[in-house]
Amino acid sequence: MTTTHPVQIRLEGQAAAPDGPIDLVGMFVMHRGFRRDLEAFAAVVPAVPVADRARWRRLSRRFARFARYLHAHHSGEDAGLWPLLAERGADPAVLDALEAEHAGIDPALAAVAAGLRELAAGRGDAATRAELAAQAVALRDGLAAHLAHEESDGMEQVQRHLTPEDWERLEREVFSKEYRPHEMLGALGWTVSAIPDDVVGRLPVPHPAMLAVARFLGRRAARADARAFGTAR
Repeated sequence: MTTTHPVQIRLEGQAAAPDGPIDLVGMFVMHRGFRRDLEAFAAVVPAVPVADRARWRRLSRRFARFARYLHAHHSGEDAGLWPLLAERGADPAVLDALEAEHAGIDPALAAVAAGLRELAAGRGDAATRAELAAQAVALRDGLAAHLAHEESDGMEQVQRHLTPEDWERLEREVFSKEYRPHEMLGALGWTVSAIPDDVVGRLPVPHPAMLAVARFLGRRAARADARAFGTAR
């Protein structure tokens, strides 16, 4: 009997899309959002005048939102995904490395958040901005390396050891519960604003009508980002 696996999506910056029975669209669209955000932060920090406190406040709030979504994503993996994979016999070296990478990203997140707060409060100078710019690049590159590792080795373990039913249960009982109810629509808009429109139709939403809502929220999030990152026209 021939088994037909779902066609995995490939998004900008994505390192791999291991074949298997599970459609990993939810994982990959989140990764695209994280990459997109850190590319934007690394580009904008050196360009904002030190004295523009209003702009730094917008960027600080926007970074907090990014960090919240990244924390929820990693917490769900640490709490549910890695333990289930370990239970099913996945490679412990891969799981240990991915979990350690999560811990290594936290100090880099804290450093960027602190630098943005300093400038938003008017306590920074040109040296503060230069240090923040270097920290933003380090975070971008460090997270990119982790995401690439997860997409290749981590998702290969997922495809080898888990079933679509396992993945649906993780989505329902672990991943989705990392978000507070009032965060769900914001997270949806953030996700949609980072991906091509044809990918939106593949998102695992509970009702098809949610796709129209998702597209609306994505457009709104994109407009807000254009103002925050200085690309609005």
